Amino acid sequence: MPAISPVTIDIGTWERQRDAAVPLRHAVFVDEQKVPLELELDEMDAVAEHAVAWIGTRAVGTARLLPDGQLGRMAVDAAFRGRGVGAALLQALIERARRRGDRVLRLHAQLHARGFYARYGFVEEGDVFDDAGIDHVGMSLDLDC
Repeated sequence: MPAISPVTIDIGTWERQRDAAVPLRHAVFVDEQKVPLELELDEMDAVAEHAVAWIGTRAVGTARLLPDGQLGRMAVDAAFRGRGVGAALLQALIERARRRGDRVLRLHAQLHARGFYARYGFVEEGDVFDDAGIDHVGMSLDLDC
């Protein structure tokens, strides 16, 4: 794959990040994965910290961190997958969680993404379950290590 400009991560409120995050989440979850729009955006967006990955002036990925340590809504523009955007988002939110004093991070991983999260120390918990018509598994990362 050709080299790309460095990925920068900006973490902020929903109010500040909404305009960049919504189109990415819509493209990935609603258009690609057929998640119903009414399930994609929720009341938790208002209380979450949102990370947006930028390459130059283009938003290429997003994810959120809830107050209870739940990571979610990780979405990377299809043209930029496999180029470190998801890794940069995940690492930035892990570091943010550590700085704010979280002890454990949890997420619901789509089955195809389990290996990605495992590379960063997340371990599977429980059985596979359906969320919006897509199989997921719970995963957690102990930040006290």
